[in-house]
Amino acid sequence: MLECKNLGIQFGGLKAVDNFNLNIEKGMLYGLIGPNGAGKTTVFNLLTGVYKPTTGTIRLEGNLINGKTPTQINNMGIARTFQNIRLFSNMSVLDNVKAALHEKVRYSLLTSMTHIFGFGKKEKEMDELATDILKVFSLDDKSDTLSGNLPYGEQRKLEIARALATSPSLLLLDEPAAGMNPNETEELMKTIRQIRDMYNVTILLIEHDMKLVAGICEKLSVLNFGTELASGTPSEVLNNPEVITAYLGE
Repeated sequence: MLECKNLGIQFGGLKAVDNFNLNIEKGMLYGLIGPNGAGKTTVFNLLTGVYKPTTGTIRLEGNLINGKTPTQINNMGIARTFQNIRLFSNMSVLDNVKAALHEKVRYSLLTSMTHIFGFGKKEKEMDELATDILKVFSLDDKSDTLSGNLPYGEQRKLEIARALATSPSLLLLDEPAAGMNPNETEELMKTIRQIRDMYNVTILLIEHDMKLVAGICEKLSVLNFGTELASGTPSEVLNNPEVITAYLGE
């Protein structure tokens, strides 16, 4: 599904990511972990075209995506959430998800201006598609609520729902459990497994909650100062002395 070879980016004299390699098989739940400032979100920005790599290649299902724009990369099948929530806070829960359906359901400029020529049918189709996704996250009963009025944990879930609406083959989740209480995190773990299976999507996530990481990820890579420190199964990685030192210090 995803192959990164010798991936790197340099800002002036700083190598934020250096010689990073990653192989993720289709359908896998993969975790990218590391201390704060290790370069994890920078990797996500490289994968989604926000940053252009200084070195190395990125391939999605064999197709080179280096140099593509974020929109082109999204159309090729990569969607993401953000460490800092970026919902349309003054739009409803339903409309946030519908905003991501623009590639699935289209109508002409004339139709959008006049609300005729099939406008109602297209809007109904989008409503149904968005509601089906919201049901997965138990948010369908809040479809008319302004997204900015949702509790923090539900805003996190809505951002995942919106990313999922673009029909990605690879879904990148940046700290999806941040700010959640233990019960919410447990529910999120079940939801992530569910969307992987229901939507046949491969998932790469950044997370600091090691219970979540150990509970759902099949493989992990650890970044430290922009370079890969270790990779393997959660048990192998989380018991690696170098990884423990990177997180806790000497």
